[in-house]
Amino acid sequence: MGDSSSASYIHMVHHLIEKCLTFRMSKEECMEALSKHANIKPVITSTVWNELEKENKEFFEEYAESRSKDDRMSEEETSQMIQKIISSSDSTSKDSHHDGDDGDNGDDNHSNQNV
Repeated sequence: MGDSSSASYIHMVHHLIEKCLTFRMSKEECMEALSKHANIKPVITSTVWNELEKENKEFFEEYAESRSKDDRMSEEETSQMIQKIISSSDSTSKDSHHDGDDGDNGDDNHSNQNV
């Protein structure tokens, strides 16, 4: 069992959940959309969502409150957006792994000052 492939899969689900959040979806809507359009089992989406909620409690409380104002998309709009997410995720997931080099070479001599 490859730990890196499992971690990569969970990272992908995490990313897709974040996309669902940008489209103001509920947990249930996200589970249904990812099951239907990305073939991700609802239990996986639910588990990752629950972990995100634990780690970001304040955000999810505010998110739930703002969602209750009911400015949601239609089912057709949601379906179209999920299709876009899936297609863009497929094309960018291969490019998303980099070494995190920030270009800082550790040289702290940024300026010369005459005293």
